[in-house]
Amino acid sequence: MKHFAAFLPLALLMPACGAKPVEGVTDARITLPAVTGRPGAAYFTLTGGEAENRLLTVTSPQVIKVELHDSVMKDGMMSMQTIEGGVAVPVGGKVAFEPGGKHAMLYDIAPSVKVGGTIKLNFTYANGRSIEVDAKVNPPGQGGSGGHAH
Repeated sequence: MKHFAAFLPLALLMPACGAKPVEGVTDARITLPAVTGRPGAAYFTLTGGEAENRLLTVTSPQVIKVELHDSVMKDGMMSMQTIEGGVAVPVGGKVAFEPGGKHAMLYDIAPSVKVGGTIKLNFTYANGRSIEVDAKVNPPGQGGSGGHAH
């Protein structure tokens, strides 16, 4: 019995080794625009599940329009491009939306959205799944690692 007790913690971890990946959204946060009337930005990390999937849209009841964008370097200049057709999310992988890279532009954010509060974001995937998360509202220039300006 004494030997069994020594191996119990390891035995409890064994199922985790074969755990199936779970599709989800983590670290959701938004940055309000510095100038009223301009778009804000949303950042988050997508986690892939058991099958490859594609994020199609992000919506919010507190935002009129959301567009997925990517920041790309072209001719020595950083520019934004709209992501057409969604974003592939690999099996068990991660796709980061962060300052200086992929991000969601939030147009016409409701005036009731305030720094320190949260905003609902709804993520819709090609497989029909929808995930709703609460994103923390940050002041202008505090989107993540270094901020993000448009």
